Order: sequence, then C-alpha cells, then structure tokens
Amino acid sequence: MKRVILASVGVLAMFATVGVAGAADLPRREAMPAKAVPYVAPYTWTGFYVGINGGGGWGRSAFSAPFATPGFDLSGPIVGGTLGYNWQAGQAVFGLEGDLDWSDIRGSRACAGTTCTTRNQWLSTVRGRLGYAANQFMPYITGGLAVGDIKSTIAGVGSSDDTKAGWTLGGGLEAKIAGPWSAKIEYLYVDLGRGSNVAGGGGSNSSFHTNLVRGGINYKF
Repeated sequence: MKRVILASVGVLAMFATVGVAGAADLPRREAMPAKAVPYVAPYTWTGFYVGINGGGGWGRSAFSAPFATPGFDLSGPIVGGTLGYNWQAGQAVFGLEGDLDWSDIRGSRACAGTTCTTRNQWLSTVRGRLGYAANQFMPYITGGLAVGDIKSTIAGVGSSDDTKAGWTLGGGLEAKIAGPWSAKIEYLYVDLGRGSNVAGGGGSNSSFHTNLVRGGINYKF
C-alpha cells in the first residue's frame, strides 16, 4: 500500500511540474491599448451673426414748463432683430452690434388740467462690445449710440413726434447652446434726451430714458 501511495504522489508531482512549465511557455496576453480621448476644438466667437431679441423696458419721463410734470414712470415691451460681428484674440472678444426694435414703452401723468403722455415707438442701437471668452460662455460690456423716437402728447393741445439720438451703456452674458446657435441676456440703459416742443404747448416737451432687459437668440455664420 505504501508503494502505491508513493507512486501516486510521484505521478501527481510530475504532472504538476509539467503543467507549470507548459503555462510558463504560453504567450502572455497583451493589455488592450487605452482609448484616446476625443479632441474637442475650443469654441471661437469670431464671425458674423444675426439674431432676434425681445424683452421689456421701464424708465422715467417728465414734461417741461408750462405743462411741467414731476417725473413719471414708463414701461412696455420691445422686440426686434440684431446684426453683428465678433473678433476673438485669445480670451478677449471685440465686437460691433446693431439692432432695431419695435417698442411700446410709454407712460402718462396729469399736467396743468390735462394729461401729458410720452411714448417710444421704435428704438435702435449701434454698440461696441468687449467680452471675455470662457469657452462657450462670454460675459461682456457694451455701449454706444442709441436712436429712437420720442412722441410727446398733451391731450387737447397737440403733440410732437421726432427722432432723437442719445447714448446707451450696459452689459450681458452670451452662451453657445447648439451648433452655430447662441443665446444671450443683456441689460441696457438708454437716454434719448428731450423731444421737440409740442405744437401749441408753449415750449413744453418731454424727456426719455429707459432701462432695457432683453433676451436674444443669435445664429453665427
């Protein structure tokens, strides 16, 4: 019995030795190469763009003597189109933007026994923009020329409706949303000065300044 056991142990030891040696001769499996991370080019703001915008305005107006009023509130919607160009150098973005909006910003106040009303029916701006490119986001400041109409009306007396040039200053944030599309939100302060004298109003006219908050969608070529 001892001889049988010893013989069995010897055979097992031989097979174990042969198995280890055979495994050592097998080719090693090579590790799979790591997948390369896809390259995503940084977004560039350079180029022409067109867009639409819309929002609202609120501000103040006042009539001069002899139909003088204290300052009164103005408010109303605006909507229109935008055209511009950006040039990016590093993270700085330099731009020129123009827009033309239909406007219904208006307000009225009692004056000398009647009612005085100021209304803005259209508004356009031509502005420079200076932005900071944080890849797909761009905060910016902006300012330049503002042009629009000031319609001054004294009920039962007369009215004036003429185009006035003034200035605007503000800022905003624009962000790439998909492909060539971007969205923005911005604030502008607009001062158009004073309108012409109301016919029959003895030299009375109205001032116009407003705050605009609007959003927009742009398409970059």
